[in-house]
Amino acid sequence: MYTQTKQQKQEQSLPAELPRLLLPWFRENARDLPWRHTTDPYPIWVSEIMLQQTRVAAVLGYYTRFLAAFPTVADLAAAPEEQLMKQWEGLGYYSRARNLQKAAKRIVELGAFPDTYDGLLSLSGVGDYTASAIASAAFGLREAAVDGNALRVVMRLRDCRDDITDPKVKRAVRDQLQAVMPESPAEIRIFNQAVMELGATVCAPNGPPACDRCPVRSLCLSRARGSAEALPIKAPKKARRQEEKTVFLFLRNGKVALRRRSRSGLLAGLWEFPNVEHILDESAAAEVAAGWGLTTKAWENRLTAKHIFTHVEWHMIGYTLAVEGDGPEDFLWVDAKGLAGHAVPSAFGRYYQEAAARLNSDL
Repeated sequence: MYTQTKQQKQEQSLPAELPRLLLPWFRENARDLPWRHTTDPYPIWVSEIMLQQTRVAAVLGYYTRFLAAFPTVADLAAAPEEQLMKQWEGLGYYSRARNLQKAAKRIVELGAFPDTYDGLLSLSGVGDYTASAIASAAFGLREAAVDGNALRVVMRLRDCRDDITDPKVKRAVRDQLQAVMPESPAEIRIFNQAVMELGATVCAPNGPPACDRCPVRSLCLSRARGSAEALPIKAPKKARRQEEKTVFLFLRNGKVALRRRSRSGLLAGLWEFPNVEHILDESAAAEVAAGWGLTTKAWENRLTAKHIFTHVEWHMIGYTLAVEGDGPEDFLWVDAKGLAGHAVPSAFGRYYQEAAARLNSDL
């Protein structure tokens, strides 16, 4: 019984030699990402917020443009909201941008970027992972950062069958990584990145891990036991709610109608094309247009689209209509330049492309 208990305890801990094997591999094989070439907390923070639920490839261009538009925390704090939203347009999860600016204003008030875990955690939009990632990469603090990649690596190394959606499991993984983090600031700065890089490029999701290329394969229990591909264990997500919408591209004298969404809720405060709930046929859609005080001159196109958010799917039908009339007071009529200057979320991307093509053809 004593031997089994000792073995179980060993398997609940990460091997102390993990950094010795992992860090040299990272130095030789890490992807060349711009935020890895700085210890300035501002660009590191921007990158971490952008990377939340977003692929690296999608972030790269946004990151460069964002820092060009707002090169300092003070620039971000002082930016007009419309400019901020336009820089974020298409990246999704727009509350991230608002929290960035809210936090930037707080940093300006403080006079400097917080340089402790607790100080970072106090900023809007910064949770445990982000605070730990910035604390380690920017300030060399021993704070383990646990994202999905790190969770997958640790669960496979330990051959652990616990559900990674359980907060207690994530806390346990953080403690295990914290216990084996190196001591020197230079190694601390890259340890979290190395663990996550391993999970992103070698011990990857959606298929078998590339164990033959793994620098820590000699430490991996799931590789030894043949269970790596089955891990980690994750409780199934709840089915996304589905919503139906009818979207209107109202064209009038070389302009298209936009309106601003509510200041709260999904896509808060962004611009959208007028729309209503449910999928409407042309007869019902014509009644909606008339109810908005618009006279339909011609039905020009019909477009279907779907957009998937984290918890909801939009199924849309859209009508392109040439109209007369001003519409409701909240309609804003913009030309091609005006459309390009307003932040319209990618949920309406199919309709944005159509509107831009129509307006540019009128130039």
